[in-house]
Amino acid sequence: MIYAPKHFTETNQQTLLQLIRKNNFATLVSVKGNDPVVTHVPVLIDEAGQCLQCHVARANPLWRDFTSDQELLFIFHGPHHYVSPDWYANELPSVPTWNYAVVHVHALPTIVENREEVVSMLQRLVAEHESSRQTPWPMDLPTDYLSKMLEGIVAFEARITRMEGKFKLSQNRPMADRRNVIAALGESGGDNAAELAALMQLATQR
Repeated sequence: MIYAPKHFTETNQQTLLQLIRKNNFATLVSVKGNDPVVTHVPVLIDEAGQCLQCHVARANPLWRDFTSDQELLFIFHGPHHYVSPDWYANELPSVPTWNYAVVHVHALPTIVENREEVVSMLQRLVAEHESSRQTPWPMDLPTDYLSKMLEGIVAFEARITRMEGKFKLSQNRPMADRRNVIAALGESGGDNAAELAALMQLATQR
């Protein structure tokens, strides 16, 4: 369960799915007793937002503990940035903080055994990340090489049971402070600051 005060809680499914699709490199956590296994994986999500697809190295112990009733936790990190007290409009004492957006997805895994399905999953993952290139890599690997690579991974699907979003975007501050933070982020430079400023701007319009 994610700690999220009411004013930072995001429940709009389309907003959560948008963050997942834009930031699809997830921290994946599996817990067995008191010993969590953590790994990091690129993830695909279906159009309906109901199922995740990914793979891990066969040597990774995470998949060996999969059961039909034990949820996995996928953590998707959106834009984040330091917030200085100097950015606030009022002169009351304040401390630094960190604004960010994150989505936690709980899901039940099923290992994909069918070779054609695994290849299809990998092709979709490659196509998604090659799509912005002028000449996308076509994944035209020699059959024997591809077979060897497939032996080294375990692919699986995970049916989503619930999603939790925390979008900490200065909603607890006066509107003047929020606008100042947006402006300061816009002047800070860097993709994270720009993306966070855009997300905060959208939040002020709700």
